[in-house]
Amino acid sequence: MAIAIFPGSFDPFTAGHEAILRRVLPLFDQVYVAVGVNSEKRYMFSPDERLSLIRRTLADCPTAMAVSYDGMTIDLCHTLGAQAIIRGIRTAKDLEYEQTVAAVNRLQDPSIETLLVMADPEHIDISSTLERERISHQCNCPTT
Repeated sequence: MAIAIFPGSFDPFTAGHEAILRRVLPLFDQVYVAVGVNSEKRYMFSPDERLSLIRRTLADCPTAMAVSYDGMTIDLCHTLGAQAIIRGIRTAKDLEYEQTVAAVNRLQDPSIETLLVMADPEHIDISSTLERERISHQCNCPTT
């Protein structure tokens, strides 16, 4: 069985994340969207809220499953029997960062491949950081 994980904080899970996931789903029998939990990091949404959003978004995708984890991504690969890690790339800066992470993962286990997937052009400007900013500035004030 071909299994991949798509790890990230997904705070929140964006249209860009969804597009990348939907593009890779046909390549694998199972893809786990792995919500990372880092006690040192502040999140806008709890792990349960992030998982719930992902599960609602992917309700029509029986081969996608949302899970949470803490610790090393490579350890999660071992636990789930994953042979690949999926990472999205929007910019050259993302590419540089992801190359470094992929190299570290490869040192830990050369049998697990990292696949870097380029964002669709319409999603290049979408990021979780910008989505959090947009959400935090939404006003539920009555209009006059």
